[in-house]
Amino acid sequence: MVETVTNVLDDGDLQRILVVMAHPDDVDFGAAGTVAGWTDLGIEVVYLMVTDGDAGGSDDAVTRAEMAALRREEQRAAAKCVGVSDVRFLGRADGRVEATLDLRRDIARAIRQVRPDRVLMPSPERNYERIHPSHPDHRAVGSAALDAVYPDARNPYAFPELLADEGLDAWTVREVWLSGGPVANHYVDITDRFERKVNALRAHVSQTGHMGDGLLEMLRGWLGANAAAAGLPEGRFAEPFQVVNTA
Repeated sequence: MVETVTNVLDDGDLQRILVVMAHPDDVDFGAAGTVAGWTDLGIEVVYLMVTDGDAGGSDDAVTRAEMAALRREEQRAAAKCVGVSDVRFLGRADGRVEATLDLRRDIARAIRQVRPDRVLMPSPERNYERIHPSHPDHRAVGSAALDAVYPDARNPYAFPELLADEGLDAWTVREVWLSGGPVANHYVDITDRFERKVNALRAHVSQTGHMGDGLLEMLRGWLGANAAAAGLPEGRFAEPFQVVNTA
């Protein structure tokens, strides 16, 4: 693990991590190798997908409801490749996500349920060098999730119904990892877990099945460039993040 930020929490001291993403496959493109490393250490990782990815297909013969069901199953299968068994879905409409108070409440609820030390989420900032991670849903989920971490989940006066009606006490997340943004200050060497990342992405057949060997070429190029940026030797692969202290 290579880092330019010095106050990253030690993985060995963590018990739970919550991953909040917009669509099925987002976590696997951005962080599956890192997640595999966490679960290998015995950290409990929970996925929260804001949408079912129902707008992610190109086959007109498949309805949006059918696509949503398919992509939920694909995400569950992908999660198993990296040691995650708890996968949750909010069922929001794919392509129409906004950073509303309702979404903040739903994410704050998940934070108070899981009580994670760290939350991984998309960056709310647009990345002009690599536009694909900056899908509007990604940025909206990143914005809502960051607000849910601070101040919502930790503030007992924010969404008081979560405590009054559901018994969910306030919870302070100590650290946030942002994926896909324009700034990286922390890199995770995933070379030894590259195959598991590939297997997780292959599980999203509706999204990657047409790519063939192109998927491997894309990943090797992108992850190799990340490793070079991190100062790792040639032939290594890395995933980039921006780590934010939220304690």
